[in-house]
Amino acid sequence: MHAMELGGAEKSLIGLLNAVDPTRYQIDLFLMRHEGELLKDIPQTVNLLPEISQYTVLERPMVETLREGKVRLTLARLRGKIAAARYNKVHHLEKSDVAIEYSHKYTWRLFPPIQPDTVYDLAISYLTPHYIVAGKVRAKKKIAWIHTDYAKISIDVPSEERMWGQYDNIISISDAVSRSFISVFPKLKNRLVRIDNILPAKMICRESKETVPDGEMPDDGSVRVLSVGRYTDAKNFDNVPDICHRVRKLGMNIKWYIIGYGPDEALIKSRIRESGMEEYVILLGKKENPYPYMRRCDLYAQPSRYEGNCVSVHEAQMLGKLVVIAKYQTSAGQLEDGIDGVILPQDNEDFAEGMVTLLRDPERMRRLVENCLTRDYSKRKEVEKLYALIP
Repeated sequence: MHAMELGGAEKSLIGLLNAVDPTRYQIDLFLMRHEGELLKDIPQTVNLLPEISQYTVLERPMVETLREGKVRLTLARLRGKIAAARYNKVHHLEKSDVAIEYSHKYTWRLFPPIQPDTVYDLAISYLTPHYIVAGKVRAKKKIAWIHTDYAKISIDVPSEERMWGQYDNIISISDAVSRSFISVFPKLKNRLVRIDNILPAKMICRESKETVPDGEMPDDGSVRVLSVGRYTDAKNFDNVPDICHRVRKLGMNIKWYIIGYGPDEALIKSRIRESGMEEYVILLGKKENPYPYMRRCDLYAQPSRYEGNCVSVHEAQMLGKLVVIAKYQTSAGQLEDGIDGVILPQDNEDFAEGMVTLLRDPERMRRLVENCLTRDYSKRKEVEKLYALIP
């Protein structure tokens, strides 16, 4: 794993590590950087391997890594950045996910091996790019995880196909994610295995009982809507101010709170000002523990443009919350529409109207919440599928 910052993939990794039986398996965890709020949640049964300084180069300013004397690695990373820019120009792409793949593709050969004296029974690359486990770990079998909708991102397909092709199995977190992946990489279809995200239910329920600081989500008579996620294009938080404005115009008194961080923060703030929603769309920033806010909200909303299988949606359902999500390509694999949540159109006006219609139907809301409370969103038994892959 890259690090243990707040994010869906990181949380699902914590769930997986908690689910593995330590009396049957010894687990080593290698992090490229020993950073992140979730470091403290790594189970004590997991052996966290020492940080190797060369691997931290990928996530730090190149000026800084040059000063440290990591010249070859920094230049390799620069070559990857230039190659990605060239790829985008040739293919007329304003932005793509090529840069993150190339950053690993052009540098991995210069990294030292991880635990060179150990041959693992199973090695897992939990977050793309998947060059490190493929080239720097010795194992009888290697598997790699998919956490996104590949039909919605721009990549260098032949390059990524070679990367994925080095793994014995590829783990998909839903059938919708599998279909998306196969549409891009049809040759890899037979390597796919579905293992749903495993969530640490006990930790989530325990931490949800902590208090929300005074003033951050007051009980002021408004309908409190919450969204959680990185401030990126995928999450579509830049459209929240307009949706909120439309909901209020329809007569519903809501306040929309957003927990997260990321590169789109300035864009979201500008959209808040443009919509005149400064009082009603509140950015709460990064929260190490978002669960008290989930427990306190009246509606959890995920307006994403695309997702793999959004962890925070299942966390909200686990806490018995009313949930709405946008109709992204993999949304049907996220929840059962009308059963344990509602899927709304991507269009801002239609999304807003769908929210208002739901919020004016107390009986429907009650049924949705009751259905959430009867389901097991931890998916702890999914770990058996992982066991089946171990030689």
